[in-house]
Amino acid sequence: MVKIDSLYREDQFYFSVGYNLFSQAPDGLKQDKFSAGISAGFLRDMPINKNRTVAVAAGLGLSYKNYFHNLTISKNNDGELIYGVNDYNEFVSNKYRQYSVDLPIEFRWRNSTYESHKFWRIYAGLKFSYVLASKSVVDDGDNTYIVRNNPDINRFQYGATISAGYNTWNAYFYYGLNPLFKNVSDVSGQDIKMRTMSVGLIFYIL
Repeated sequence: MVKIDSLYREDQFYFSVGYNLFSQAPDGLKQDKFSAGISAGFLRDMPINKNRTVAVAAGLGLSYKNYFHNLTISKNNDGELIYGVNDYNEFVSNKYRQYSVDLPIEFRWRNSTYESHKFWRIYAGLKFSYVLASKSVVDDGDNTYIVRNNPDINRFQYGATISAGYNTWNAYFYYGLNPLFKNVSDVSGQDIKMRTMSVGLIFYIL
């Protein structure tokens, strides 16, 4: 018979590392190098069954994401932002980064007991993020264009998450449900409605 502790929870700190990708990207958009992301925070576990193997959780965290790609953001003589999907031989470097505060919400299943912290888990949910700061930098060889806190970025972002694994090691996937940019088109008239994804590992620590 499995002994149950009525106060047992999986309150946890978490830390994730991942590779950032775009979906629904405009024609010709490519990524190069390693677009990395990290996040960390705390989740409050709230069991909803007697065995305390099913729960919901909500928390708070911070995240950093960067992207290396060929969607350049520059400025014209009037200071207006210009978006273009360019060949890599048309610029020296181009990157975008953002810092966010996150509110993750999870529906959790695990086969844990209060006596053992080594168990299988599947956690699925949503993550709501608010972009605190963003910065894009493009160097075309003659000029460097820096755009801080781009007003065309959706400051409020949200997406679906799922993590699964055993013990500390867990695979993690995030898919953004709203576009990174607001109503923006590139110089050829393509709408830029791309969404963000992240695949990597998440570590839960009691």
